[in-house]
Amino acid sequence: MSQSPPPLSTWARHISPSPTLAVDAKAKALQSAGEDVCSFAAGEPDFDTPEHIKEACIAALRAGKTKYAPTPGIEPLRQAIAERYGVEYGLKVTPAQVIVSPGGKFNCYLGVLATCSPGDEVIIPAPYWVSYPEMVKLAGATPKFVLADDRTGFRLTPAMVESAVTPRTKLLILNSPSNPTGAVYSRAELTAIAAVAVKHNLYILSDEMYEHLIYDGAAPTCVATLSPEAEARTIIVAGFSKTYAMTGWRIGTTVAPLPIAKAIVDLQSQMTSNVTTFAQFGALAALTEKEKTRAALVTMLAAFDRRRKYLHAELNRIPGVSCLLAQGAFYLFPNISSFGLKDADFCSRLLDAEKVAAVPGSAFGAEGYLRVSYATSDEIIRKGVERLARFCATLKK
Repeated sequence: MSQSPPPLSTWARHISPSPTLAVDAKAKALQSAGEDVCSFAAGEPDFDTPEHIKEACIAALRAGKTKYAPTPGIEPLRQAIAERYGVEYGLKVTPAQVIVSPGGKFNCYLGVLATCSPGDEVIIPAPYWVSYPEMVKLAGATPKFVLADDRTGFRLTPAMVESAVTPRTKLLILNSPSNPTGAVYSRAELTAIAAVAVKHNLYILSDEMYEHLIYDGAAPTCVATLSPEAEARTIIVAGFSKTYAMTGWRIGTTVAPLPIAKAIVDLQSQMTSNVTTFAQFGALAALTEKEKTRAALVTMLAAFDRRRKYLHAELNRIPGVSCLLAQGAFYLFPNISSFGLKDADFCSRLLDAEKVAAVPGSAFGAEGYLRVSYATSDEIIRKGVERLARFCATLKK
């Protein structure tokens, strides 16, 4: 009698699929079936990649840049990334500290793998990006969540971090501007939090993917610049996806102290080799053709800012909904707890009844909220928020 195959690995059996991608996939399936869906689900700019970036990639492809590249990235791109940190933040970075990886998600995962072992704990502020806990679990470590809700502007205090530290704590994850809330920490707030990490000898993984998508005169803070002690333990993750509308290109970046950078390169060499070679030349153009890139970014930021303010105002006009005005990224995180529904049920019924897709806050570790992305057209935002208001009115009856 034949036996059944053995069970899958512990990792495969316990990994959770991405809820944001699941909601987006369901919305797209409905659209393919002819439904008029207004999707606030995906964190993806609705703009095309700027032409000069695409043309640089095409030129590289035609020039035969189709072979293996160095594992950490082509040298001109790593040099340009190092120079960017010097120009924008005054941070002295060498190309040897820079790793280019296939997407910022993988950069984050490599940062966790390079620093965390089974039995370690990782402090994750909630609401959190959905992939952080799964990355930590895949490394054999344990996520430890610290919730900062809308009463604190979705920002942790040093005391909250301090209370979560144990002898097993190895890493603190920070994300400013935040996905999913759009919250932006001030430099003073981050300085105080980084001091806690230094005090307890923790590594810091600073996810700065949305650093250039910021509004109302707020300024991004590079955590590695907060102190020499912070610099020595901080892994900076950024990339090209959100700023330059390059989500499908899968190009993320890490800047880290040399010992960590070397470990990440060694890990990547065994896992993915290198980022698509010709795509890296497009990323290089994004950094070197500065005037063209700046013009494209100004256009995108103006649209995002307009949508942010409009959607925020309209959400707060809906009885039962309250929403803070985010300072960064392209998300709002309205509170819908007053309706007495689990947020997952709220989102499911909203999609069925009004064909509006949003991601429940519980997917980000914060029950009672929705994440709504305004990286979509003005028309979809207008229709979507009207439908949301109509749906909420039925719940108040």
